[in-house]
Amino acid sequence: MLTFNNLTIGYNKHPVIHHLNMHIEKGASVAIVGPNGCGKSSLLKGIMSFIKPMEGSISIGIEKNKIAYLPQSSTVDKTFPMTTLELVASGLLYKKGFLSSLNDEDLDLVNTTLDKVGLKGMADEPLKALSGGQIQRALFARLIIQDADLILLDEPFNAIDYKTIVELLKIVRMWIDAGKTVVSVLHDIQQVRENFVYTAVLSRELVAYGLTKDVLNRENLEKAFNNSFYPHKDANICNK
Repeated sequence: MLTFNNLTIGYNKHPVIHHLNMHIEKGASVAIVGPNGCGKSSLLKGIMSFIKPMEGSISIGIEKNKIAYLPQSSTVDKTFPMTTLELVASGLLYKKGFLSSLNDEDLDLVNTTLDKVGLKGMADEPLKALSGGQIQRALFARLIIQDADLILLDEPFNAIDYKTIVELLKIVRMWIDAGKTVVSVLHDIQQVRENFVYTAVLSRELVAYGLTKDVLNRENLEKAFNNSFYPHKDANICNK
């Protein structure tokens, strides 16, 4: 499904991830863990082609329109003049084009999905009226109707309440049980242990990758979090 071949990506010629070699099988559930600034979010952006490789490559075994991406909630502009229904319905854009082309069947799907994520009756609410947890539920609803084969989640449970986390994790497990490939950046180690079969430990380079029960241990986590992971503005360009 996904292969990283000697991948180096970064900003202003300075790598945040360098020389990454890793393969993710179709249908795998993979958590990406590591310290802040170690390149976890950048890796997802690289998969989405938001960041171009400085070196190496990313091979993706499916078409781009079969990838669903959930950015960090902090990137959602709640002042944007959009309703909850419109946000969720934007998951159909690659199939339907403009929102104005949605038919009654599409709208029924959106409303049914809103019910599934606990947002019944909130279709016409503007984004500015939603709490952080409600925004995240709406974003998960958008992912559901995209029906993608590869789902990328960037810190999907930050700054939301426990009840919302539990309910959204049920959706993640639903995707995994359906055979979808799920790759998620996470900080909560217990969430990783309980929900993801594989884990990649990053600290600007790959510390460990494999079965969660094997690689998510104190040794690998200490190695990752003890590394120097913030690139200095005057650092030499990577030539490793």
